Parts: sequence; C-alpha cells; structure tokens
Amino acid sequence: MSERIGFVGLGIMGGGMTRNLLKAGFEVVVWNRTVEKANVLKEQGATVATSPRAVAESAGIVLICVSDTPDVRDVIFGEQGLVHGAKAGTLVVDHSTISPGETKRIANELDTKGIRIIDAPISGGPEGAANGTLSIMAGGDAADMDRAMPFFRAMGKSITHVGPVGAGQMVKAVNQTLVLGTTLGMAEALLLAQAGGLDLQKALDAVKDGAAGSWMLSNRGPQILDRDFRPGFTIDLLQKDIRLVLEAADELGVPLPGTSLIFQLYRTLQRAGDGGKGNHGLVLALERLAGFEIEKSLPTTDA
Repeated sequence: MSERIGFVGLGIMGGGMTRNLLKAGFEVVVWNRTVEKANVLKEQGATVATSPRAVAESAGIVLICVSDTPDVRDVIFGEQGLVHGAKAGTLVVDHSTISPGETKRIANELDTKGIRIIDAPISGGPEGAANGTLSIMAGGDAADMDRAMPFFRAMGKSITHVGPVGAGQMVKAVNQTLVLGTTLGMAEALLLAQAGGLDLQKALDAVKDGAAGSWMLSNRGPQILDRDFRPGFTIDLLQKDIRLVLEAADELGVPLPGTSLIFQLYRTLQRAGDGGKGNHGLVLALERLAGFEIEKSLPTTDA
C-alpha cells in the first residue's frame, strides 16, 4: 500500500473523509483538538497522534480539514504545528476553505522548508463526506496531484485539477456563490408556493427533476418542509465562507449583490441565535419578513 497518510481535523467533514480512507485500506494517523473524535476513529483502525507535529513526523502526506484561516495556520505553524515534524518532500493537502491569497502565502512559507501543498477545498456536505462522493477542487502542481490522487479517489467522486496553488480556493468561492444563490431561490420558491395555497410536497415533487432541480432542492427542500434545521453545514460556518467570497470579490472589483444580501439575511439569523442551524435555515429569515411559516401540507378545512 502507499505511504502513510495523516489527517488533521475530524469534524463533520473530516471524520467522514477519514473513515473512507480507512475503508479503502490506507494507513491513517489522525489528530483532532477534541480527542474524543480521534478515539472513535482509533476503534476503526486509525492511529491517534498527540499533535499535528506528531502526525507529520509519521506521515508523508498530511490532509487538513479545519474551520478557518487561523486554524489552518495554527495546525501548520503553531507551537506543535506539523511544519515542525515534516520532512522535506512532505505534501500538505488543505481541504479547509480559506482565502486564495492566504493559501498562496502559506504555500510560499512552506516552500522555504521544502514542503509541498495542494489547496483542495471540498463540496458535497456531510452526506458526501460520509459516502465518499465529495467534489474536490484542487490547486497545485501536476506531480503533487498524481501523488494525492489515490486518496482523493477514496473520498471523492468528482476530482478536478483546476490550476496552480490558490485556484482551488477560488473555485470554492465560485461554488459557494452558486450554493448561496440556489439556497435563496429555493427559500423564495417555497415561500411563494405556501402563499399560493399549494401542497408543498407535491410542488417539490413536480419541480425537483426538471430544469429547476438541484442538489440543494432535493436534499434540503424536504428538510425545510419537515422543519428540520439540524446542520449539515451551519449558518455560522457558511458566514465565514461568504466573508471570504466577498473579500475576494472586493479585491477583484466584482459586484455580488445577491451574495451580499444573503450575508445580511444570515446575520439577522445569527443575531436571533440561529447561527447553529443548517444553512438552509435561510428560509427562516424570509419567513419572518413574510409573517408566515412554510408548512408541509395545507391545513384541512371544515366542509
């Protein structure tokens, strides 16, 4: 089997990704800030390390999946960061979502130590992480991509080399812009269907396989009808992604009025204490503007 893999960050996405690597037969050493999540994977065959540094000391490729830029910097360059245990030629694969510019700066810093990096943000939600069907958009050198490809195939269904380091994060910004627009469109459409007196389940069934269909509508639409706002990806985490999108757009001088509006709508939900709900909870902000809630079925009336 190929070289040993390290995995740092075992949250909703990272945990599922690591399980698929183990199922594929790879030898994986893991670390997570909350050790309980690492111990669960130990029962499934992973080796638990005491720090990111210890992961890099025993793995030639280290995958990272953490929440934000400071977390990425900490696990790479912190006091017990992987850079202190990595050898020249180690390959870091960052599955986190951070800014393209910051990714390039990290790559330059690692290059001085002979450490390679691929930025490979992911899309597909917890379902994709669990099922090994993620979309992986990767930026880096072709040789590094070849080296990482066996691991990518264990975790993802769609794997695209989109360009040099930093390009993966820019494509992720494009991805999130599309997700956000689709989420707003879904929320508005369901609100309109409710106001129009439709049976929402029948309306959803009628449109989900046509031109209006989408992953978001098929997977999150039913949850909205069931009033199920448990998070696959939380509003709080998505706000971080939107901030990165808007920062990149500002640097490039690109107007994104729809994305800006969604950022403000999510902010109202955060202020109301709903930041821990799933990102499809965007519909809650529209419901409050409309003064009514979406219901799965129309109420019955007396004859």
